[in-house]
Amino acid sequence: MSDPMRERWRLVLGDAAQDSLGGLSAEAAGRDAALDWLYGRDADLGRRDVRRGGSAPSALTTVDWLDGITRLFPKETVQRLERDAVERYGIHEVVTDPAVLARVEPNPALLRAVLRTKHLMDPQVLGLARKLVETVVRQLVERLAADVRQSFSGPRARRPSRFRQARNFDVRRTIRANLAHWRPDERRLHVRQPHFFSRTRRHLDRWQVILLVDQSGSMLGSVIHAAVTAACLWGLPGVRTHLVAFDTEVVDLTSDVDDPVELLMKVQLGGGTDIARAVAYGAQLVENPRRTIVALVSDFYEGGDAGRLVRSVKHLVEQGTHVLALAALDEEADPAYDRATAQRLADVGAAVGAMTPGELAAFVAEHVGR
Repeated sequence: MSDPMRERWRLVLGDAAQDSLGGLSAEAAGRDAALDWLYGRDADLGRRDVRRGGSAPSALTTVDWLDGITRLFPKETVQRLERDAVERYGIHEVVTDPAVLARVEPNPALLRAVLRTKHLMDPQVLGLARKLVETVVRQLVERLAADVRQSFSGPRARRPSRFRQARNFDVRRTIRANLAHWRPDERRLHVRQPHFFSRTRRHLDRWQVILLVDQSGSMLGSVIHAAVTAACLWGLPGVRTHLVAFDTEVVDLTSDVDDPVELLMKVQLGGGTDIARAVAYGAQLVENPRRTIVALVSDFYEGGDAGRLVRSVKHLVEQGTHVLALAALDEEADPAYDRATAQRLADVGAAVGAMTPGELAAFVAEHVGR
């Protein structure tokens, strides 16, 4: 067994493999200590008699640990360790200690942690945390904006044009039309007649997109992506976007849609859930039912009147509104939700499922472009 392979197994198996696999190099011992600092606090370890690493005895602080993993592990592993620290073991110093915040590289897991703990932060820490939020949100917006542009600006009709412009060069038609001028000896196609196409703009009638987002703690990922999605849809021709957050209360955040960072910093996570109340509020915003998409983003665990919720959704569907009941709106689109309530909403005509933000943008573009 090669030394790297032996050390890898030693890191996996912990101290119990010390006798059979031997010791660790200095770098591997550092990795072992960093892993043990985090995973050694797992309450199940004693019961399961599983690895206890830490061959390099150390009383690491959070700052020391963060500096160590950044030096010892690849970026993907660092992000996983940070995510486990805040989400699995509740080590909030990663996002509430200014010394730590100054060192971390922003990523979605830390964004979620900031939004969960921002009420614990003093003004200095909140300022640092806001910079982390800005960085991650900007990255999310940039990724989704590309999907939105593709969904809304793709050419729906390509007609021949005499107007020659490089970006409208029709490669396939040009090749087909000039195949007779292929020179095998030169391995070159001589283009005698280039072809171009014109892009026809879609006629866009005014549409409303109303996002109703459950801000309970379990829906945090969807809250983040709803804010980013609303920001990307904001200002598109033919689309008027609303964003409404709810728990037992309903808060219309539409005035902040163009600033998703400010919007997320205002979100108050937790509390109960009154979905019916949110849907009733959204129904009041509808101007032209047949030109409206209501996207209800929730886990459908109704703390209010489930019957009222079903009746409100049924009314929206019957008047011609497109109702999406989304159990998740995030990059994984991996939902956990009350299936019984979701089935009742599907039975009255809502489209129930989960979407990535890009899929929602494509859905909106498809209907707006009709």
